[in-house]
Amino acid sequence: MNRLLIIGAITVVVLISVGIFVIYQMPKATNGKVFNPNLETAGPPTNIYKTKGDYYNLVPIGLSENKSQILMYPDIRDVYYKGQLAYPTRLNQGYLLDNRGIFKTSAFLNITYEEYSKLPNTPSTTELFGMILDGSPFTEFYYCGDRYQFNEDNEVAEINAIIDSGQLSKCRKLI
Repeated sequence: MNRLLIIGAITVVVLISVGIFVIYQMPKATNGKVFNPNLETAGPPTNIYKTKGDYYNLVPIGLSENKSQILMYPDIRDVYYKGQLAYPTRLNQGYLLDNRGIFKTSAFLNITYEEYSKLPNTPSTTELFGMILDGSPFTEFYYCGDRYQFNEDNEVAEINAIIDSGQLSKCRKLI
């Protein structure tokens, strides 16, 4: 009987230790919350990427998988994020955080956010096709869940911590 109690107690201690180890090993944002790269809610996505060229200040548009149709493009008044032009946020190791709403099939136009915002009218899709600078610009593209999982005041530091600790591999690699 005592032997069964001892085995049971050891089993409980081992299970608790393993559970604590697993939780400790889960990626965390700097706000102490567990980083969940698979969090899918109605919030904006956390898209982190690298491009083959410097497209930092260029306007992205969304193309179909076969690149034959424009699925998404901004109005000239829709190139802002939090009252500023929606440039991506520069992150560590050359990564960028999307602030505009791009996806893996996005392309970049040959016009800057500033120039685009000053156009008298939003270009037609035919005009936009003629403005595509690079239709396959990404060398890496990660979807890292919902942006609401990060503390808005510390979002960049939290995402940089994920990149620097090698946890970007936990995200869904789309390219």
